[in-house]
Amino acid sequence: MKNGDPKLYQLLDQLDIAYEYIEHPPAPTIEIAKQYWEGHDAQHCKNLFFRNHKGNRHYLVVLHCDRNMNIHQIEKMLKQGKLTFASEQRLMKWLGVTPGSVTPFGLINDTEKHVHLFIDEKLQEAERLSFHPCINTASAIVSRTDFVRFLEHCGNSYEWISLYDEEE
Repeated sequence: MKNGDPKLYQLLDQLDIAYEYIEHPPAPTIEIAKQYWEGHDAQHCKNLFFRNHKGNRHYLVVLHCDRNMNIHQIEKMLKQGKLTFASEQRLMKWLGVTPGSVTPFGLINDTEKHVHLFIDEKLQEAERLSFHPCINTASAIVSRTDFVRFLEHCGNSYEWISLYDEEE
């Protein structure tokens, strides 16, 4: 039995998206997860879930696991005021996940297509990407092209943007 949301695996199979499944102990942070990713040829991703100042817009940011994003740059682009991390309740409502398990695969639970994704443009260079399958006790690796097919199927808006601090 695979860890994670059974609906996700059913959808991946339905979309004919091949994935590599890696089961591991809980990995709520990138630092912990890295030890379980060794030997797997994929770009591992950090996923951050934000809300705007009013709390009526939510954003999922996907970036390279070793990089930091410039949140002020995104705030300027959006003109939505200050962004803050969304609460545990908002994570569950929009993505159906708990803290430490944030993943774009959670979009299967966003039936309203409410969450907007910002994806690090550098990830377009990766052949394979790794995400939690809606739980932090496993990772699922898919090709970048299949990931885009998954996003298109989910129907949420997304864009590839430069997310990095100038110094990096």
